[in-house]
Amino acid sequence: MAMQLDHVVPFGRLFEEYRTMFTLTPADLQGSILSVADGPAGFNAQGTSLGYSIQSVDPLYGFTAPEIKQRFDAVVDNIMAQIANSPDDWVWGFHKSPRELRHNRERAMEWFCRDFDQGKAAGRYAVGELPRLAYPDNSYDLGLCSHFLFLYSQQFDRTFHINSIRDMLRVCQEVRIFPLLTLGSQPSPHLKFVIENLTNLGYRCEVQTVAYELQRNGNKMLSITSP
Repeated sequence: MAMQLDHVVPFGRLFEEYRTMFTLTPADLQGSILSVADGPAGFNAQGTSLGYSIQSVDPLYGFTAPEIKQRFDAVVDNIMAQIANSPDDWVWGFHKSPRELRHNRERAMEWFCRDFDQGKAAGRYAVGELPRLAYPDNSYDLGLCSHFLFLYSQQFDRTFHINSIRDMLRVCQEVRIFPLLTLGSQPSPHLKFVIENLTNLGYRCEVQTVAYELQRNGNKMLSITSP
């Protein structure tokens, strides 16, 4: 049974999930990173504690940490119930069970909430959204987009996708997007269009298999580098 969601939900991932699903190397982590549509992830908080330079941007950051946590609490039971009712759609590798998955989402939220006020004051969490980012050209080495582009293909059309990715490429030297499946665990109908469009513009697009898999067959990442 396909996951049913009417809007983007405030689920965040841990630093180690980002490292695995984006195959982040030590060299990658030493550069400047822009994490787009980052939501209540632990990536910025944990990465900053390790000394890395991470900027997160999301419209969600217009809310307070307690308000974001409240939105998480309002949807988590429903999402976990849908996962429990579709056991064939999930791979229990990184997360060993639905119970551990929920625990890790709660851990990510805890990291985020503890860090949010301090990080927002420091400018590490900024309000903003695709398809247009408020950053100068070539501001960052690496741009990441976790669980937004391609995942919400039904909610956002291919024009939104290509405009969003091109603007990320304006700002970042390289862009990585994960996963390439929709909420229904099907390959995104926008992926071929995006790759063809960007290839024609001179960008190098590569679909890479990664070590992270939660959605079954959802172990692919798109890497795009500037010409």
